[in-house]
Amino acid sequence: MPVDELDTRILRLLLEQPRTSVREYARTLGVARGTLQARLDRLERDGVITGTAPALSPAALGHPVLAFVHIEVTQGHLDEVGDALAAVPEIVEAFSITGGGDLLTRVVARDNAHLEDVVQKLISLPGVVRTRTEIALRERVPHRLLPLVESIGRAARPDPRRSADHGL
Repeated sequence: MPVDELDTRILRLLLEQPRTSVREYARTLGVARGTLQARLDRLERDGVITGTAPALSPAALGHPVLAFVHIEVTQGHLDEVGDALAAVPEIVEAFSITGGGDLLTRVVARDNAHLEDVVQKLISLPGVVRTRTEIALRERVPHRLLPLVESIGRAARPDPRRSADHGL
């Protein structure tokens, strides 16, 4: 079920004020606490809300270098390599992809020498044919979902022009 306008307002509050209580969210939105809780439960059940953990900064944790490592895998070994990637703590995300390579990983490191050590570890994994590394210089658009949520919310609103055109 797509999100509606109230869901969009709820998600906006969750993103902008993640430490606020359910009671305060309900007051801000002008809805009953039970209504808000039912909506939150549905959004979690539907997989729209996937977690409540705090966002952490790898740079503040001493890992300011960010790189994207493309990994080419021997045919038939994608699952094994994917499982092995989970044992490398510097890999913060990994995706199966189309195009050049089979996997794309997001890797953090203390410095370039540490990044080289991580890449060497990846190259030594059974089933890895080759890697290609790209170092991020500067984040231009931070990870965000609010613009997407707002766009979906706008699409969910009834268009008053359509209602007028059809005599509704």
